[in-house]
Amino acid sequence: MNLNDILGSDVVDGDGQRLGEVSDFRFALDAGAGQLLSPARLVGIVVSPRTASSFLGYERQGLTQPWPVAQLFRWWHRGSFLVLWEDIAAMGPQEVGLRAGFTAYDARLTR
Repeated sequence: MNLNDILGSDVVDGDGQRLGEVSDFRFALDAGAGQLLSPARLVGIVVSPRTASSFLGYERQGLTQPWPVAQLFRWWHRGSFLVLWEDIAAMGPQEVGLRAGFTAYDARLTR
């Protein structure tokens, strides 16, 4: 299974309640700045309660142009959250299960 198989999968909490769909993934680069081929590590998944469509980069702070598109994506993805890899209990092409007591983080990228 690859990550593309997970996009659009339903996300459920520890009690089986549907929380949304997988809309994106978050990665971290483990090497220092300036290194060309830094290995990437999966940090977590972004869960959107309304849609599995991508943010297209509009979740990044300071990205506001073109204004109508930025506003549309902010509205469309409102309520989205990031779940860290360690909070994922099971992952399959139809459903992603979160562990009981998972933490929902802000989906926006911050520095």
